[in-house]
Amino acid sequence: MTSSQPKVALVTGAARGIGLAAAKRFLADGWRVALLDIEGALLESAVAALKQPDDTLALTCDVSDAAGVAKAVAAITSRFGRLDALVNNAGTAVFAPVLETSDADWTRIMAVNLTGPFLCTKAAAPLMREHGGAIVNITSISAVRASTLRSAYGTSKAGLAHLTKQLAVELASLGIRVNGVAPGPVETAMAKAVHTPEIRADYHDAIPLNRYGLEEELAEAIFFLCSDRASYITGQILAVDGGFDAAGIGLPTLRGQRRNG
Repeated sequence: MTSSQPKVALVTGAARGIGLAAAKRFLADGWRVALLDIEGALLESAVAALKQPDDTLALTCDVSDAAGVAKAVAAITSRFGRLDALVNNAGTAVFAPVLETSDADWTRIMAVNLTGPFLCTKAAAPLMREHGGAIVNITSISAVRASTLRSAYGTSKAGLAHLTKQLAVELASLGIRVNGVAPGPVETAMAKAVHTPEIRADYHDAIPLNRYGLEEELAEAIFFLCSDRASYITGQILAVDGGFDAAGIGLPTLRGQRRNG
């Protein structure tokens, strides 16, 4: 970047996985990045490993905590003085039959996956409007197709996909674009830990490109939507899934598994 003042991105759920990959992609293009995650020790370790202390800021926060989110954005204002992109990546999941999904699990999934992006957007937009910018919400292919074990997770991501469109309409007048990225199966630590060989075989058969996606490939899509190259794109959900959704084949089951990010 040739600008005397580098652009700044806030990435939530950035201690690992897709969030950390996105943070690295922004840094590679000369951005400064605020990395936010609920897991403070893991976040500090991840940020230290980046070895770019002047360009990074670690923020420990629960995205469903409005006061914590406001404090985090205030820290970004104090440190960097601007915000050009927000990536709402933090998420959690419980994969279980609806009759075995507890009220507490339902409430927590909605709080993190749907209320969290709402709160982060409300806190970030006043700072972003000074220069314009972009918001990318990480939804899921589970937002657009129903399957077993995902009544809470899929519903939260479907809500986030619609919130993306609502925000795109409302924030356009502030010069803020809002889009979503919907991952399919991705080679994350969670997938490697809980996807059995049988599940992985089912997924591979269902994905036209015949492989899981890479975190770096998701990061490229996120970065593109935040860049000036996507200056006329807003209100869209980009499926980054190897053609999985286009194939129209059902999802394998993941009974009782949890993920946090």
